[in-house]
Amino acid sequence: MSSTQQLLLGEGAGGGIPNFIEEVFSTYLYAGNSSTQTITNSIDLSTKGGLVWIKQRSAPSTAHSLTDTARGAGKQLFSNNTNAEDVDATVVSAFTSTGFSLGSYANTNASTENYVSWTFREQPKFFDIVTYTGNGVAGRTVAHNLGVVPGCMIIKPVSTAGEWRVWHRGLAAPATSFLYLNRTDAVVTGSTIWDSTNPTSTEFTVSSSASNNGNGTDYVAYLFAHDAGGFGTSGTDNVISCGGFTSDGSGNATVSLGYEPQWIFTKRTNSATDWQIYDNMRGFTADNVAQQVLYPNLTSVEGGGFNYATNSTGFSLTGVNASDQFIYIAIRRGPMKVPTAGTSVFDADFGNNVTVANTSVFSSAITTDLLLYLLPAGGGPYFYDRLRGGDNELRTSSTATETTGAFPNFDAQTGVNSDTVFNFTSRVGDVFRRAPGYFDIVCYTGTGVARTVTHNLAAVPELYIVKRRAGSETGGIVGYWVVYASPLGNTKALFLNTTDSSQGTSVWNNTTPTSTTFTVDNNYVNYSGDTYVAYLFATCAGVSKIGSYTGTGTTLQINCGFTSGARFVLIKRTSSGGGDWYVWDSARGITSGDDPYILLNSNAAEVTGTDYVDTYSAGFEISSTAPSAINASGGTFIFLAIA
Repeated sequence: MSSTQQLLLGEGAGGGIPNFIEEVFSTYLYAGNSSTQTITNSIDLSTKGGLVWIKQRSAPSTAHSLTDTARGAGKQLFSNNTNAEDVDATVVSAFTSTGFSLGSYANTNASTENYVSWTFREQPKFFDIVTYTGNGVAGRTVAHNLGVVPGCMIIKPVSTAGEWRVWHRGLAAPATSFLYLNRTDAVVTGSTIWDSTNPTSTEFTVSSSASNNGNGTDYVAYLFAHDAGGFGTSGTDNVISCGGFTSDGSGNATVSLGYEPQWIFTKRTNSATDWQIYDNMRGFTADNVAQQVLYPNLTSVEGGGFNYATNSTGFSLTGVNASDQFIYIAIRRGPMKVPTAGTSVFDADFGNNVTVANTSVFSSAITTDLLLYLLPAGGGPYFYDRLRGGDNELRTSSTATETTGAFPNFDAQTGVNSDTVFNFTSRVGDVFRRAPGYFDIVCYTGTGVARTVTHNLAAVPELYIVKRRAGSETGGIVGYWVVYASPLGNTKALFLNTTDSSQGTSVWNNTTPTSTTFTVDNNYVNYSGDTYVAYLFATCAGVSKIGSYTGTGTTLQINCGFTSGARFVLIKRTSSGGGDWYVWDSARGITSGDDPYILLNSNAAEVTGTDYVDTYSAGFEISSTAPSAINASGGTFIFLAIA
């Protein structure tokens, strides 16, 4: 195990234990049951403390419910109104070491309704909760434990009705400005409710106003950090940012965070508009289209919001007015830890008989970012992914651009849902989760000149597959699936949709990828204005292996460093004569007997009755009966295997 992997696994320098975003923040989707249920999101609230924010997504319209450990279970506030704290034991009934428990309260657990929960754990340099009782004296200071100067503070009277007031560093004059969380108002300027004093790394200041310091009134304050580091292997990675931006003359804006966000909380400040929350579990994609939004100041159900888009280094917005001003809180996408087991990032499943739309078609236990949809009877295969959104499909055997499919969506905590009522029991889903050191997805727009593309694999990619999604270029191999494989080097490529052997090419600009970027030329993977998706894989100890081998024509064992064998195997001959792209998975069988395979470069049915790839605890075994496309003596091959 490398020193980098040791650090990512939690063995910090000097014996310290790094912090990771998945330990302190979660977006968790669930269906209500009108009874009791436990939400397991891996956030320790019982010993660490934190906030649970819940909103019903489906009709009827209901209030946002906020419950925190400082005030205690069964006590909620509503971000969309001024009500005092509501006490009801059936809301969040308990905080646990892995999440929280729910009672039967209708707004948070009604039968058949869909919900989203956002959980913020208390952690220096990320989030803190402070409760205090007002004294009515101007210039009163309140201590906090955020450990850094807050980027945003949200304060609400608890024991009496009162407005939610927001301090945010992204405002032009934050010490004398504020926003109402429960209202649409533009920024209020010239106010003295902060006693004209910005917060420090140890305290914040309030005036004598009843809004945040009424004598004898109880308050709660939620504090969010800004670019404070404190996370990742070195303890220097940022996971939360609070900033502001102004749209350009065309009503567009690009915000650089240095990471890909999974959640943004935003408000236009120069006009009366709603607060908005977007997250990548409900739909926060790489394209500037109306994303799924919930409004903290409204009871409205989920709907289409602004044209935000996420990218590998931040987010963008299009289609607003020129010179519009916004503030935001952004939280980094996780996980940040390198996986230690293939079962946490890959699964292979036969589908379900879907009789109710928007229910599970592939019931994997992992949060799914990529679906390789296999049709054993023929007609596929297809790639779908969370970053491109819903049912946007790309057929691996075709040069066609992206089209809208008929069934999948990624609006699910685990597995994949189907929009379509259909019997999928003969279909197979190979599902992948993005994780450092293992797998990443990047969408980008071509520039027409050699350039680098930033990724978040946190390792040097050894295999990546690039496909043009849309564009105006035609002819030649414009729509080919272009594949980089490290055993071939940076001057060669393969094509996923053909049987060709490796080809000399400048598509990678003769440049080897790094742990943060890969390079593309203009040939086929970077035409100006065309859009692309790239799937990047790396060798991850005990989880995945990318490599090459030389065929023997006899039984050949491929050692991948696994302990229980491979559950997914992709093989391609790269030497003269080439060959098909073979795929095996554990759903259809990698056994000592029949091993059905599917070809990614063909829409033909799977081939059964063969015994080409067998089980082998450290990886996989190629049998002596395998054809030359898999095991020709002296031939060279590349492979991707997942444990």
